[in-house]
Amino acid sequence: PMNIFLFQEIQRFQNVISKVRFTLTQLQLAIKGEVVMTAELQETLDSMFDARVPHYWENTLTGDEFSWRLPTLGLWFSSLLNRDNQYRTWLNGGRPNSFWLTGFFNPNGCLTAMKQEVTRKHKSQKWALNDVIYHTEVTNFERVEQVKAPPDEGIYIHGLSLDGAAWSRAEGNLVESAPKTLFSPLPVLYVTGNERRAEEKSKKEQFGSAGPYECPVYKYACRTDRYFIFYANLKCNDEKPPNHWCLRGTSLLCNT
Repeated sequence: PMNIFLFQEIQRFQNVISKVRFTLTQLQLAIKGEVVMTAELQETLDSMFDARVPHYWENTLTGDEFSWRLPTLGLWFSSLLNRDNQYRTWLNGGRPNSFWLTGFFNPNGCLTAMKQEVTRKHKSQKWALNDVIYHTEVTNFERVEQVKAPPDEGIYIHGLSLDGAAWSRAEGNLVESAPKTLFSPLPVLYVTGNERRAEEKSKKEQFGSAGPYECPVYKYACRTDRYFIFYANLKCNDEKPPNHWCLRGTSLLCNT
């Protein structure tokens, strides 16, 4: 399932590269006067002059998401290079130890493929895909370079930022964010699948009676169902229970 996911991602990435290449080639010809300067080419030229991402590189004609939405052209292009690097490394050197979740068009697809693989591993225990839910743990890896090997089951993901809180490595739970700091990075997150009943039991053992804060993970800071990915369980301390972080509006974001 992960290989199929990679194939779909690369297909979408190829479409973005083709669109950018075609537009830039046409733009060069239009500047020379060999083709007509259309409204789309003019808009692209103006956007590039203002260091904004051209509208048609980010959106389709109907306004749907075509690539990835970032505030400036520099950030957009560096994201393009990072995505290209992740896909190439995965294709040529095998599956990475930790996945950069931000660098996927469809992060839900990555997690669903992982869930399918975990379910297949537990075929002998007759796990059903509908009964498998996500199990998350925050690891002690601050940087992705520290991850030397992939987990036996599930995946490591990195590149998430906490909005409305910070993560204390010493205490291993959520703490208030530092003054004037909007976003704070989360260490590498371990995500796997677990059967619903077993997960409920492990939640009580791991987080006690108060339970964890079920932190929503979004693709962008615009918090709508359209950009929602999944819920990650984050540990709280007794002084600040899950309700406190719920009122804080704490969430995890892929792009800030």
